[in-house]
Amino acid sequence: MTLESPGLGAATDREALPVELVDERGRAIGACPVAEAHTAPGRLHRAFSVMLFDAAGRMLLQQRAAVKTRFPLLWTNTCCGHPAPGQPVAEAAAVRLHEELGVAADLAEVGTFTYQATDPGTGRVEFEFDHVLVGRLDGFAPQPNPDEVENLTWLRPDQLRAALTHSPEAHTPWLARVLEIADHAARSRG
Repeated sequence: MTLESPGLGAATDREALPVELVDERGRAIGACPVAEAHTAPGRLHRAFSVMLFDAAGRMLLQQRAAVKTRFPLLWTNTCCGHPAPGQPVAEAAAVRLHEELGVAADLAEVGTFTYQATDPGTGRVEFEFDHVLVGRLDGFAPQPNPDEVENLTWLRPDQLRAALTHSPEAHTPWLARVLEIADHAARSRG
């Protein structure tokens, strides 16, 4: 199924796309549509979160678009999404990075974690086995897709930690874990 987006041509109905259901260890056990996986109480499925860094060590954050079905207008990592069943996570993340921000970067997976959170505004549930990927963005200006991204900002890890402490309600519930894993990986690599 496709939807027409003004000025953007046909776009895929993301809620109808399949996601890969997984067990608590991240092993594939089936598939279902995005909308079903995010309906309470939620079904554990594979996801990814990308965090891009610049040469100064700042991280690119996005404010999710108002039309998002889960956690709209909250600040989060550079981009996130779901691989199709059987699709390599890094491949899916690279595609999503281009769809949301119009950029490409070499991505490396640096960790995983599981979380579950209910969006109080929409009642939708995130129950995800999340793969964290990091990359570096140098020399490319993001071109955010307005259907996906409301706003962008670059922050140092310490600035993001302070923002998460002072206004956690302005950020997605998974962002603190993504920050922890991505920042640790960046510091380990020097």
